[in-house]
Amino acid sequence: MRGDLSTALNPIPLYKQGGGEEKAEVARLSAFAGALAVGDLVKSTLGPKGMDKILQCSMHGGPDAGKLLVTNDGATILSKIGVDNPVAKVLVDISKVQDDEVGDGTTSVVVLASELLRETENLLAQKIHPQIIISGWRKATNEAVRSLESTAKNNSSNLEQFKNDLMNIARTTLSSKILQGKKDHFAKLCVEAVLKLQGKTDLQGIQIIKRLGNNMSDSYLEEGFLLEKRIGINMPKRIENARILIANTPMDTDKVKIFGSRVRVDSVLKVAELELAEKEKMKDKVDKILQHDCNVFINRQLIYDYPDQLFAQKGVMAIEHADFEGVERLAQVLGGDIVSTFDTPDKVRLGKCNLIEEIIIGEDKLIKFSGVAQGEACTIVLRGATQQILDEAERSIHDVLCVLSQTVKEPRICYGGGSAEMLMATAVSQLAEKTPGKESVAIESFARALRQLPTIIADNAGYDSSELVANLRAAHASGKSTYGLDMENGQITDMVQLGILESFHLKRQVVISAAEAAEMVLRIDNIIRAPPRPRQRDMRHH
Repeated sequence: MRGDLSTALNPIPLYKQGGGEEKAEVARLSAFAGALAVGDLVKSTLGPKGMDKILQCSMHGGPDAGKLLVTNDGATILSKIGVDNPVAKVLVDISKVQDDEVGDGTTSVVVLASELLRETENLLAQKIHPQIIISGWRKATNEAVRSLESTAKNNSSNLEQFKNDLMNIARTTLSSKILQGKKDHFAKLCVEAVLKLQGKTDLQGIQIIKRLGNNMSDSYLEEGFLLEKRIGINMPKRIENARILIANTPMDTDKVKIFGSRVRVDSVLKVAELELAEKEKMKDKVDKILQHDCNVFINRQLIYDYPDQLFAQKGVMAIEHADFEGVERLAQVLGGDIVSTFDTPDKVRLGKCNLIEEIIIGEDKLIKFSGVAQGEACTIVLRGATQQILDEAERSIHDVLCVLSQTVKEPRICYGGGSAEMLMATAVSQLAEKTPGKESVAIESFARALRQLPTIIADNAGYDSSELVANLRAAHASGKSTYGLDMENGQITDMVQLGILESFHLKRQVVISAAEAAEMVLRIDNIIRAPPRPRQRDMRHH
């Protein structure tokens, strides 16, 4: 009301037409409403029994036009929906950051942030100032992270045990994805692939190739590197001890392209001469390339028939038009350079590998490079019945690979199934009891938000969440800090026996990111809308 009164008393227009602002209460309401809506949207995908969403990309423009996505991955869902609410955008951003930083836990981060904001509605109704809530939350976050650190385990010294941990983490990550039915099979694939990287977190060396056909359990891990290309005609189909020159250069100039170019000649003879000159140029180029002493030539661009013939005569395998990502990966995996000029053969590093051959997957021929310079290169070949299944499988595998490679770097683990959240909530509640003043109310609200995660996981599976979470809370209060939800049987059990592990790095990141995002939203007390820019003027400038 106050806002209306002041504008009635002094009718001084402050904003241009179309601009305006929303004051304290209204701004907060619209801010929270957006955040809660986004939270509720992805809430149902949380946990092993989470549901999937169909995203129908709009028909207009864009690479995904008219495509159907069936997905369970929080970051994918949020990045595809067009959000207009400013606060909802903040939540979309934290899910993106979580996806880049850790690779998994995208849904958890958004849900936790939106639950924190849900709690603030009550607190603000009790006339607790946002700054008090924020300082309470800061203490709560520190306490939560501290309690998480105190129970995190590190088995990296014992290799067998560590591999077991990795398998369990992979299984846990997969259990909330589409691959849960075959999770042992896929967990094994992912763990083997990540261990090949030998502690690097760069996932370039692991390539994922999707091929329709068969079913998901026929997916397998292929040693070496696969390139989705054919070998040229009349070329050797397998080469041992390959020396590979990777290039990005035009090899398609052996004919005069009359189309679109003006060549003035007196007779057709002259055109033939021009063509001959072009041919000579091409031959020189090929000779230069052959001086590099390579027996395989892979080009990013097209190779025309004539240079192809020249390579075939010399027994060099030429592969054309490899997509750019493939070329970059190849260069990295084979330890070679990508070359575009060929005058200094002594300075160019050639890629090396023991064997190049053609293999067939499904209907397609692929070229396989085995025994590559970096022993860590491998390819996961995914099979599946429909394109949507393959896409979703690829997203799941990517999540798992990210989490595993982060875990290899930061080997501490904590327990999943809602036990880590419950553990933190218990620690935060105890802190609230010791804290004097209004802050304690805010700290307690943080604990409530943390407890929402196991509640939602249980809800999604259709169990009685209030009873399960109450039992879980009691178990944690009596010191059974490794207890969590067993979603197969709908009861609480010890996570150590079930082997439900999560990466400590992931859990910590979830709590910290969610708290920071919620805090940022809570600081908002005013939304100012800039008036839209008129269009005609712009047109004149351009």
